[in-house]
Amino acid sequence: MASIQKRGNYWRVQIRRKGYPTLSSTFDTKAEATLWAAQQEKTLSEQTPERVVQRLRDQDYRLQDAFDRYIVEILPSKKPTTQERDKGSIRRLCRDYGDVALTKIDGQTLAAMIRQWQTTLSANSIRLYLAHLSHLYNIARKEWGMVDLINPVELVRKPKLPQGRDRRLVGDEEERLLNACMAMNPELADVVIVAIETAMRQGEILGLEWRHVHWLDHTCYLPDTKNGTARVVPLSVRAEEALLRQQQRGCTLQRATGKGGKVWRYTNDGMRASYTKAMKKAGIVGLTFHDLRHEATSRFCEKAIPMMTVQAITGHKSTQMLKRYTHISGKTLVDAVRG
Repeated sequence: MASIQKRGNYWRVQIRRKGYPTLSSTFDTKAEATLWAAQQEKTLSEQTPERVVQRLRDQDYRLQDAFDRYIVEILPSKKPTTQERDKGSIRRLCRDYGDVALTKIDGQTLAAMIRQWQTTLSANSIRLYLAHLSHLYNIARKEWGMVDLINPVELVRKPKLPQGRDRRLVGDEEERLLNACMAMNPELADVVIVAIETAMRQGEILGLEWRHVHWLDHTCYLPDTKNGTARVVPLSVRAEEALLRQQQRGCTLQRATGKGGKVWRYTNDGMRASYTKAMKKAGIVGLTFHDLRHEATSRFCEKAIPMMTVQAITGHKSTQMLKRYTHISGKTLVDAVRG
């Protein structure tokens, strides 16, 4: 039976049952104390002593403790680039909420956390945090024996993603950009051409190796992509010509630099810095390198290539995500209607 006693300004509850750990807590009102006592006695009646002990241990398991274990047991199975990204998100999560017990993060608490994040973070970043939390709770329930945990991510509304960027090359921007790149480094111009012609991501382009370029088939093979799925990318005549120029440059360069089978000399950071300088030199504003992937994807659709084929080329996991990358020009729409 529960013992409920008034101690000064609060009410103290203590529950003793043979074979079970003693439970105790304090409350501001007798009504709260009585309700808690009834709930705990019901739980004791339904669970074994071992289960009750485990539940009490789970209540002391902090978010920091859980993520420390997650980093050791779960992250090593992911790609190195994904590991680094996830570790960064986990550090930021634990910086503010690491001392909070997993059992204390319910829907209401998480909703408050989301509102706080929305003051400084984008919807994409918040959804990434929520994905990490959700996976953590599922692992804890399924693999760590914390079966009573409720995944709070399933109880809250996720922030809506913003409309996809619609920045495309306009007017003579492509010519100006390529001229600026050519003046800086012809290799940079060919990287940009390949991006516009293939819709490959920057990391996919710079990670390309010659052994994955199949000249007879006019394709290149990407074994390691952002979403973890290998794919084959067709090469247009213009993209193939850019690669041929780079191959000619690399005949002597490869022996001199010891770069092995890499197609391009640029690193990701070096590429980003050079592209930014070329943009400034060309007098173009607001066109990121990733926007070239949007441009290429939109051009594929304007050529009336079937959506599923475009999705296979670009590597988008869903047609919904593909649509966010696709922005048909007004001229193409008019031509489609007026012939």
